Amino acid sequence: MRQIPTTAWVKISKKKPSYPITPLLMEYLQHFQRAAPFTLQYSDLLDYQESFPLQDKSGEDTLWDWVVYPQRDWEELTRQLTKIYAYLKTPDTPDFTDHLYISRVEYCNFGNSKPFRVRVVNRYNDNHDYYYVKRADASRVYGLELEHILAPNRIDFLVQGETLIEEHITGIPGDVYLQKRRLRDEETHVRIAKEFVKFSERCFSKLLGDMRSYNYVVVVTQDFDMQQIRVRAIDFDQQSYEGRIEVYLPHFYEENRNMLELVWDVLEPATIRQYQKEERGLMARRLKSGWSRVDDLLYCMEQDTISTETRVESLREGLSRYHKDPIFLESRTMGQLTRQHLTSMVFKGA
Repeated sequence: MRQIPTTAWVKISKKKPSYPITPLLMEYLQHFQRAAPFTLQYSDLLDYQESFPLQDKSGEDTLWDWVVYPQRDWEELTRQLTKIYAYLKTPDTPDFTDHLYISRVEYCNFGNSKPFRVRVVNRYNDNHDYYYVKRADASRVYGLELEHILAPNRIDFLVQGETLIEEHITGIPGDVYLQKRRLRDEETHVRIAKEFVKFSERCFSKLLGDMRSYNYVVVVTQDFDMQQIRVRAIDFDQQSYEGRIEVYLPHFYEENRNMLELVWDVLEPATIRQYQKEERGLMARRLKSGWSRVDDLLYCMEQDTISTETRVESLREGLSRYHKDPIFLESRTMGQLTRQHLTSMVFKGA
Protein backbone atom coordinates (compact mmCIF):
# COMPACT_ATOMS: atom_id res chain seq x y z
CA MET A 1 0.00 0.00 0.00
CA ARG A 2 1.54 3.29 -1.04
CA GLN A 3 0.54 6.93 -1.51
CA ILE A 4 -0.78 7.54 -5.01
CA PRO A 5 -1.59 10.73 -6.95
CA THR A 6 -5.27 11.53 -7.45
CA THR A 7 -4.87 11.02 -11.21
CA ALA A 8 -4.37 7.31 -10.49
CA TRP A 9 -7.80 6.76 -8.92
CA VAL A 10 -9.64 3.78 -10.41
CA LYS A 11 -13.11 4.37 -11.83
CA ILE A 12 -15.61 1.72 -12.93
CA SER A 13 -18.06 3.30 -15.34
CA LYS A 14 -19.74 0.30 -16.97
CA LYS A 15 -22.01 -2.22 -15.30
CA LYS A 16 -20.80 -5.79 -15.29
CA PRO A 17 -23.06 -8.29 -17.09
CA SER A 18 -24.58 -11.15 -15.15
CA TYR A 19 -23.23 -14.65 -15.87
CA PRO A 20 -25.47 -17.72 -15.56
CA ILE A 21 -24.95 -20.53 -13.08
CA THR A 22 -23.52 -23.46 -15.05
CA PRO A 23 -24.58 -27.09 -14.39
CA LEU A 24 -21.07 -27.78 -13.01
CA LEU A 25 -21.28 -24.90 -10.53
CA MET A 26 -24.82 -25.92 -9.56
CA GLU A 27 -23.56 -29.43 -8.83
CA TYR A 28 -20.93 -27.90 -6.54
CA LEU A 29 -23.56 -25.78 -4.76
CA GLN A 30 -25.84 -28.74 -4.23
CA HIS A 31 -22.98 -30.82 -2.83
CA PHE A 32 -22.13 -28.13 -0.26
CA GLN A 33 -25.79 -27.46 0.64
CA ARG A 34 -25.96 -24.08 -1.10
CA ALA A 35 -29.20 -25.01 -2.88
CA ALA A 36 -32.70 -25.28 -1.45
CA PRO A 37 -36.02 -26.41 -2.98
CA PHE A 38 -37.89 -23.09 -2.74
CA THR A 39 -40.10 -22.11 -5.68
CA LEU A 40 -40.24 -18.33 -5.37
CA GLN A 41 -38.00 -16.59 -7.91
CA TYR A 42 -36.55 -13.08 -8.11
CA SER A 43 -38.87 -12.21 -10.99
CA ASP A 44 -41.92 -12.93 -8.80
CA LEU A 45 -41.02 -10.01 -6.54
CA LEU A 46 -41.10 -7.55 -9.44
CA ASP A 47 -44.91 -7.70 -9.52
CA TYR A 48 -45.38 -5.08 -6.81
CA GLN A 49 -48.23 -2.60 -6.96
CA GLU A 50 -46.77 0.54 -5.38
CA SER A 51 -43.51 1.80 -3.92
CA PHE A 52 -42.58 4.46 -1.36
CA PRO A 53 -39.08 5.91 -0.80
CA LEU A 54 -37.48 4.91 2.51
CA GLN A 55 -35.60 7.48 4.55
CA ASP A 56 -33.18 6.99 7.41
CA LYS A 57 -33.56 8.49 10.91
CA SER A 58 -32.02 11.75 9.65
CA GLY A 59 -34.56 12.04 6.85
CA GLU A 60 -32.04 11.26 4.12
CA ASP A 61 -32.85 9.07 1.12
CA THR A 62 -31.64 5.48 1.58
CA LEU A 63 -31.96 4.53 -2.12
CA TRP A 64 -34.42 1.81 -1.00
CA ASP A 65 -38.17 1.76 -1.71
CA TRP A 66 -40.81 0.04 0.38
CA VAL A 67 -42.78 -2.01 -2.16
CA VAL A 68 -46.41 -3.01 -1.71
CA TYR A 69 -48.05 -6.05 -3.31
CA PRO A 70 -51.72 -6.72 -4.07
CA GLN A 71 -53.45 -8.00 -0.94
CA ARG A 72 -54.60 -11.13 -2.75
CA ASP A 73 -50.95 -12.11 -3.33
CA TRP A 74 -49.42 -10.96 -0.04
CA GLU A 75 -50.36 -13.95 2.13
CA GLU A 76 -48.83 -16.52 -0.23
CA LEU A 77 -45.82 -14.29 -0.90
CA THR A 78 -45.02 -13.88 2.79
CA ARG A 79 -45.46 -17.61 3.37
CA GLN A 80 -42.84 -18.38 0.74
CA LEU A 81 -40.48 -15.61 1.90
CA THR A 82 -40.67 -16.90 5.48
CA LYS A 83 -39.86 -20.42 4.33
CA ILE A 84 -36.86 -19.16 2.35
CA TYR A 85 -35.53 -17.51 5.52
CA ALA A 86 -35.98 -20.83 7.33
CA TYR A 87 -34.02 -22.64 4.61
CA LEU A 88 -31.28 -20.03 5.03
CA LYS A 89 -31.05 -20.19 8.82
CA THR A 90 -32.42 -23.61 9.84
CA PRO A 91 -32.07 -25.87 6.80
CA ASP A 92 -32.74 -29.04 8.82
CA THR A 93 -36.12 -27.74 10.05
CA PRO A 94 -37.39 -25.35 7.35
CA ASP A 95 -41.01 -25.75 8.44
CA PHE A 96 -40.34 -24.21 11.84
CA THR A 97 -41.68 -20.76 10.92
CA ASP A 98 -44.73 -20.13 13.13
CA HIS A 99 -42.78 -17.57 15.17
CA LEU A 100 -41.82 -15.49 12.10
CA TYR A 101 -43.59 -13.01 9.85
CA ILE A 102 -42.55 -10.68 7.01
CA SER A 103 -43.08 -7.03 7.95
CA ARG A 104 -42.03 -5.52 4.63
CA VAL A 105 -40.15 -5.97 1.36
CA GLU A 106 -37.81 -3.27 0.04
CA TYR A 107 -36.33 -2.75 -3.41
CA CYS A 108 -33.16 -0.98 -4.53
CA ASN A 109 -32.88 0.11 -8.15
CA PHE A 110 -29.25 1.18 -7.62
CA GLY A 111 -26.32 -1.01 -8.69
CA ASN A 112 -25.97 -4.17 -10.72
CA SER A 113 -28.03 -6.64 -8.72
CA LYS A 114 -31.15 -4.48 -8.03
CA PRO A 115 -31.83 -6.48 -4.87
CA PHE A 116 -34.92 -6.95 -2.76
CA ARG A 117 -34.40 -6.72 1.00
CA VAL A 118 -36.80 -8.74 3.14
CA ARG A 119 -37.46 -7.80 6.79
CA VAL A 120 -38.24 -10.82 8.95
CA VAL A 121 -39.65 -10.35 12.47
CA ASN A 122 -39.90 -12.74 15.42
CA ARG A 123 -43.45 -12.58 16.78
CA TYR A 124 -42.38 -13.50 20.31
CA ASN A 125 -39.92 -10.67 20.93
CA ASP A 126 -40.12 -8.31 17.89
CA ASN A 127 -36.48 -8.97 17.05
CA HIS A 128 -35.92 -8.57 13.32
CA ASP A 129 -33.45 -9.66 10.66
CA TYR A 130 -32.97 -9.10 6.93
CA TYR A 131 -32.02 -11.12 3.90
CA TYR A 132 -31.66 -10.28 0.21
CA VAL A 133 -33.19 -11.72 -2.94
CA LYS A 134 -31.12 -11.14 -6.08
CA ARG A 135 -30.71 -12.45 -9.59
CA ALA A 136 -28.25 -15.33 -9.53
CA ASP A 137 -24.86 -14.36 -10.99
CA ALA A 138 -21.94 -16.80 -11.20
CA SER A 139 -19.40 -14.06 -10.43
CA ARG A 140 -21.19 -13.17 -7.20
CA VAL A 141 -21.50 -16.82 -6.20
CA TYR A 142 -17.76 -17.42 -6.67
CA GLY A 143 -17.03 -14.30 -4.63
CA LEU A 144 -19.37 -15.32 -1.81
CA GLU A 145 -17.94 -18.82 -1.63
CA LEU A 146 -14.29 -17.67 -1.66
CA GLU A 147 -15.11 -15.16 1.08
CA HIS A 148 -16.82 -17.87 3.13
CA ILE A 149 -13.83 -20.20 2.93
CA LEU A 150 -10.85 -17.84 3.01
CA ALA A 151 -11.90 -14.81 5.07
CA PRO A 152 -12.45 -14.76 8.85
CA ASN A 153 -16.20 -14.62 8.21
CA ARG A 154 -18.91 -17.12 7.34
CA ILE A 155 -21.70 -16.28 4.90
CA ASP A 156 -25.04 -18.02 4.43
CA PHE A 157 -26.46 -17.95 0.91
CA LEU A 158 -28.63 -20.14 -1.30
CA VAL A 159 -29.13 -20.54 -5.05
CA GLN A 160 -32.19 -21.92 -6.81
CA GLY A 161 -32.82 -21.46 -10.51
CA GLU A 162 -32.08 -17.84 -11.41
CA THR A 163 -32.42 -16.60 -7.83
CA LEU A 164 -29.77 -15.92 -5.20
CA ILE A 165 -30.60 -15.55 -1.50
CA GLU A 166 -28.01 -13.78 0.69
CA GLU A 167 -27.95 -13.20 4.42
CA HIS A 168 -27.62 -9.65 5.73
CA ILE A 169 -24.09 -8.72 6.85
CA THR A 170 -24.32 -6.30 9.75
CA GLY A 171 -21.96 -3.37 10.13
CA ILE A 172 -21.46 0.35 9.56
CA PRO A 173 -21.05 1.19 5.84
CA GLY A 174 -17.48 2.19 5.10
CA ASP A 175 -18.55 5.47 3.46
CA VAL A 176 -20.10 6.72 6.72
CA TYR A 177 -17.85 5.16 9.34
CA LEU A 178 -15.15 7.84 9.44
CA GLN A 179 -17.63 10.66 8.74
CA LYS A 180 -20.27 9.89 11.36
CA ARG A 181 -18.46 7.82 14.00
CA ARG A 182 -16.17 9.46 16.49
CA LEU A 183 -12.89 7.60 16.75
CA ARG A 184 -12.21 7.81 20.45
CA ASP A 185 -8.47 7.58 20.61
CA GLU A 186 -5.26 6.77 18.79
CA GLU A 187 -5.71 3.07 19.60
CA THR A 188 -8.96 3.03 17.62
CA HIS A 189 -7.23 4.78 14.72
CA VAL A 190 -4.56 2.09 14.65
CA ARG A 191 -7.09 -0.75 14.83
CA ILE A 192 -9.22 0.47 11.93
CA ALA A 193 -6.10 1.18 9.85
CA LYS A 194 -4.75 -2.30 10.58
CA GLU A 195 -8.05 -3.95 9.61
CA PHE A 196 -8.28 -1.97 6.38
CA VAL A 197 -4.78 -3.15 5.42
CA LYS A 198 -5.74 -6.76 6.14
CA PHE A 199 -9.03 -6.39 4.30
CA SER A 200 -7.19 -4.99 1.26
CA GLU A 201 -4.79 -7.94 1.32
CA ARG A 202 -7.67 -10.44 1.32
CA CYS A 203 -9.43 -8.68 -1.55
CA PHE A 204 -6.31 -8.63 -3.70
CA SER A 205 -5.39 -12.25 -2.95
CA LYS A 206 -8.89 -13.44 -3.96
CA LEU A 207 -9.17 -10.98 -6.88
CA LEU A 208 -12.31 -9.41 -5.44
CA GLY A 209 -12.76 -6.03 -7.08
CA ASP A 210 -14.76 -2.81 -6.68
CA MET A 211 -14.28 -2.47 -2.94
CA ARG A 212 -15.36 1.15 -2.83
CA SER A 213 -16.37 2.44 0.60
CA TYR A 214 -20.06 1.56 0.20
CA ASN A 215 -19.27 -2.05 -0.76
CA TYR A 216 -17.84 -2.98 2.63
CA VAL A 217 -18.84 -2.48 6.26
CA VAL A 218 -16.97 -1.86 9.50
CA VAL A 219 -18.03 -4.29 12.23
CA VAL A 220 -17.48 -2.98 15.76
CA THR A 221 -17.60 -5.38 18.72
CA GLN A 222 -17.27 -4.14 22.29
CA ASP A 223 -14.65 -6.19 24.14
CA PHE A 224 -14.14 -5.99 27.90
CA ASP A 225 -11.55 -3.20 27.63
CA MET A 226 -11.72 -1.94 24.04
CA GLN A 227 -13.56 -2.07 20.73
CA GLN A 228 -12.65 -4.85 18.31
CA ILE A 229 -12.95 -3.84 14.64
CA ARG A 230 -13.24 -5.85 11.44
CA VAL A 231 -13.79 -4.78 7.84
CA ARG A 232 -16.05 -7.06 5.77
CA ALA A 233 -16.96 -7.08 2.10
CA ILE A 234 -20.69 -7.02 1.36
CA ASP A 235 -20.72 -6.90 -2.46
CA PHE A 236 -19.19 -9.71 -4.51
CA ASP A 237 -20.31 -8.70 -7.98
CA GLN A 238 -16.81 -7.93 -9.25
CA GLN A 239 -15.14 -11.25 -8.51
CA SER A 240 -12.38 -11.89 -11.07
CA TYR A 241 -13.97 -9.79 -13.82
CA GLU A 242 -11.90 -6.69 -14.61
CA GLY A 243 -8.57 -6.76 -16.40
CA ARG A 244 -6.71 -4.08 -14.41
CA ILE A 245 -4.86 -5.09 -11.25
CA GLU A 246 -5.76 -1.77 -9.59
CA VAL A 247 -9.44 -2.75 -9.54
CA TYR A 248 -8.61 -5.40 -6.94
CA LEU A 249 -6.70 -2.99 -4.66
CA PRO A 250 -9.10 -0.97 -2.45
CA HIS A 251 -6.60 1.85 -1.91
CA PHE A 252 -6.88 2.80 -5.60
CA TYR A 253 -10.47 4.08 -5.15
CA GLU A 254 -11.07 7.74 -4.40
CA GLU A 255 -14.07 6.71 -2.29
CA ASN A 256 -11.57 5.16 0.15
CA ARG A 257 -9.50 8.33 0.47
CA ASN A 258 -10.43 8.84 4.16
CA MET A 259 -9.43 5.29 5.06
CA LEU A 260 -6.24 5.57 3.06
CA GLU A 261 -5.23 8.84 4.71
CA LEU A 262 -5.82 7.27 8.12
CA VAL A 263 -3.53 4.35 7.21
CA TRP A 264 -0.78 6.75 6.11
CA ASP A 265 -1.17 8.80 9.29
CA VAL A 266 -0.89 6.02 11.87
CA LEU A 267 1.04 3.14 10.30
CA GLU A 268 4.67 2.92 9.22
CA PRO A 269 5.48 1.11 5.92
CA ALA A 270 7.19 -1.70 7.85
CA THR A 271 4.06 -2.15 10.00
CA ILE A 272 1.84 -2.28 6.91
CA ARG A 273 4.04 -5.00 5.40
CA GLN A 274 3.88 -6.96 8.65
CA TYR A 275 0.06 -6.84 8.70
CA GLN A 276 -0.03 -7.96 5.07
CA LYS A 277 2.25 -10.87 5.89
CA GLU A 278 0.11 -11.81 8.89
CA GLU A 279 -3.05 -11.88 6.79
CA ARG A 280 -1.44 -14.04 4.10
CA GLY A 281 -0.37 -16.45 6.83
CA LEU A 282 -3.93 -16.70 8.14
CA MET A 283 -5.27 -17.21 4.63
CA ALA A 284 -2.70 -19.94 4.03
CA ARG A 285 -3.97 -21.77 7.12
CA ARG A 286 -7.60 -21.51 5.95
CA LEU A 287 -6.65 -22.53 2.43
CA LYS A 288 -4.84 -25.64 3.62
CA SER A 289 -7.65 -26.75 5.91
CA GLY A 290 -10.30 -26.17 3.24
CA TRP A 291 -8.24 -27.06 0.19
CA SER A 292 -10.52 -29.81 -1.11
CA ARG A 293 -13.47 -27.43 -1.25
CA VAL A 294 -11.43 -24.56 -2.71
CA ASP A 295 -9.98 -26.89 -5.33
CA ASP A 296 -13.48 -27.99 -6.38
CA LEU A 297 -14.66 -24.37 -6.55
CA LEU A 298 -11.67 -23.21 -8.59
CA TYR A 299 -12.13 -26.16 -10.95
CA CYS A 300 -15.69 -24.94 -11.64
CA MET A 301 -14.36 -21.43 -12.09
CA GLU A 302 -11.66 -22.56 -14.52
CA GLN A 303 -14.28 -24.17 -16.78
CA ASP A 304 -16.57 -21.12 -16.58
CA THR A 305 -16.80 -17.87 -18.54
CA ILE A 306 -17.09 -14.95 -16.11
CA SER A 307 -15.30 -12.24 -18.07
CA THR A 308 -14.25 -11.27 -21.58
CA GLU A 309 -11.19 -12.49 -23.47
CA THR A 310 -9.80 -8.94 -23.54
CA ARG A 311 -10.00 -8.62 -19.75
CA VAL A 312 -8.46 -12.07 -19.22
CA GLU A 313 -5.57 -11.14 -21.50
CA SER A 314 -5.04 -7.82 -19.73
CA LEU A 315 -5.09 -9.34 -16.25
CA ARG A 316 -2.78 -12.23 -17.07
CA GLU A 317 -0.20 -9.77 -18.43
CA GLY A 318 -0.58 -7.56 -15.37
CA LEU A 319 -0.25 -10.44 -12.93
CA SER A 320 2.73 -11.82 -14.84
CA ARG A 321 4.49 -8.47 -14.39
CA TYR A 322 3.44 -8.19 -10.76
CA HIS A 323 4.69 -11.65 -9.81
CA LYS A 324 7.58 -11.58 -12.30
CA ASP A 325 6.42 -15.02 -13.39
CA PRO A 326 5.62 -15.97 -17.02
CA ILE A 327 3.44 -18.89 -15.87
CA PHE A 328 0.47 -16.49 -15.71
CA LEU A 329 0.67 -16.02 -19.48
CA GLU A 330 -0.45 -19.65 -19.89
CA SER A 331 -3.84 -18.97 -18.25
CA ARG A 332 -6.86 -18.79 -20.52
CA THR A 333 -9.69 -18.13 -18.03
CA MET A 334 -10.28 -15.98 -14.97
CA GLY A 335 -10.55 -19.16 -12.92
CA GLN A 336 -7.04 -20.22 -13.90
CA LEU A 337 -5.71 -16.75 -13.08
CA THR A 338 -7.48 -16.73 -9.72
CA ARG A 339 -5.99 -20.11 -8.78
CA GLN A 340 -2.46 -19.14 -9.81
CA HIS A 341 -2.61 -15.72 -8.18
CA LEU A 342 -4.20 -16.95 -4.93
CA THR A 343 -1.67 -19.72 -4.42
CA SER A 344 1.20 -17.42 -5.36
CA MET A 345 0.11 -14.76 -2.89
CA VAL A 346 -0.67 -17.10 -0.02
CA PHE A 347 1.92 -19.87 -0.33
CA LYS A 348 4.81 -18.06 -1.96
CA GLY A 349 4.34 -14.92 0.13
CA ALA A 350 4.33 -12.49 -2.80
